[in-house]
Amino acid sequence: MSAFPDLLVGTETSDDAAVYRLNDKQAVVATTDFFLPIVDDPYDFGRIAATNAISDVYAMGGKPIFALALLGVPMKDFPREAMQGIVAGGHAVCDVAGIPIAGGHSIDSPEPFYGLVALGLVHPDRVKRNDRARAGDVLILGKGLGIGIMGAALKKGELPPNAYAQMLETATQLNTPGITLAEIEGVHAMTDVTGFGLLGHLLGICRGSMLGAELRFEQIPILSAARHLVTQSFVTGASERNWASYQGDVAIPAGAPDWHRNILTDPQTSGGLLVACDAATAPEVLAVFRREGFGHVAEIGRLVAGAPRIIVT
Repeated sequence: MSAFPDLLVGTETSDDAAVYRLNDKQAVVATTDFFLPIVDDPYDFGRIAATNAISDVYAMGGKPIFALALLGVPMKDFPREAMQGIVAGGHAVCDVAGIPIAGGHSIDSPEPFYGLVALGLVHPDRVKRNDRARAGDVLILGKGLGIGIMGAALKKGELPPNAYAQMLETATQLNTPGITLAEIEGVHAMTDVTGFGLLGHLLGICRGSMLGAELRFEQIPILSAARHLVTQSFVTGASERNWASYQGDVAIPAGAPDWHRNILTDPQTSGGLLVACDAATAPEVLAVFRREGFGHVAEIGRLVAGAPRIIVT
């Protein structure tokens, strides 16, 4: 028996957030995330970082209630206006989420970073873990892939303005469908796709649930700007590291072009929710996403009995 029986979700399956039961009807969801700037504009960076941090609450089926800010900048050299812009961007996203930034902490750091501690509430019986999927479940992805690829192009000064706008729109779209999905019994497992790419986070579901997965590549949503860039050999170093870490558990057709692998391993900043649900529930899940403005949502495959590995067709 656990020494902490009210700790419903801890570190066992590398889930998106910790969940601790307060009483029969409430559990607190707690998570934190922060990173170095991925865009040059301070305000945009603050928005992206805050959206990314809050996403883990939604991924557990929780409703955010408040956040704490984490900020580090080189105090001596960092422009005050830039620091204010980062913080303002974080506040703007939290305003959209309907939560306050109730405090936080800042330090003098050699490199700037920003993020949040995000907290939420969920019914203990409606927590959406990453290890409760079932054989036969349909896989649904809420956002298009390609944020990392667009970031790689941005660093090289080769990201067009329209592509930057698409990147920003996607990375600052809050994964609010998670709140409603928590209420749907046929939704068995959920996570958000971030730094390990689609394959890595899907493997998290497979390993936790002891299932295999089949992905249909042509059904996977890819952001239009990223589709063009990835065929021009833009790829992140993290994508290569991702592939090296889990390629033994993934089968990709031998004749597939390299860019297929690169998009599947692309690290997403504030990526979409990945949902495992029974087939009868899939239309309802898709409708929830579309109702909340997720135009790229798509059914991308299914979970199958067998060893925890992914077959891409």
